[in-house]
Amino acid sequence: MDDNATPTSKTVRIDGRRFTGASNTAEGEVGSTTIFTYHQEGGTVWADYAGGAVRKGFLVGTRTDDTLTFRYTHLNVTGETASGRCISKIEVLADGRVRFHESWAWESRTGTGTSVVEETG
Repeated sequence: MDDNATPTSKTVRIDGRRFTGASNTAEGEVGSTTIFTYHQEGGTVWADYAGGAVRKGFLVGTRTDDTLTFRYTHLNVTGETASGRCISKIEVLADGRVRFHESWAWESRTGTGTSVVEETG
C-alpha cells in the first residue's frame, strides 16, 4: 500500500487500536464501558478486553482483507466464564477511525447476536 494512500477497510491497520462497544443485542455482555486493545501480525489478530459486565477477556483469530474471524473467551463480573465465535466486517469512518460490524454466537451457552465495536477517539 502507498503510505500516502487513504486506508480502506481492506488495508487499514488495526494493531494497537482501542475500541469500545457501541451497540449490542441483549444476549451480549460487551457494552459501552468495555475496552478492547487489538493487535495484528500479518493475518493473525488478537485482543484483550475488559469493562462493564466483562472482568477480563481475550480473543484470537485471523484477518482476511476486511474480515476478522475469531474465537473469544471471557470472565464476567459474576464469575462465570463464557466463550464464542465472531465474524467482524471492518469499516473505515470518514474521520479515519475504525468500526467493526459483528455477528457472534455463544459456544458456551445459547444465544447469538450482532454488535458494533468502534475505535475510541
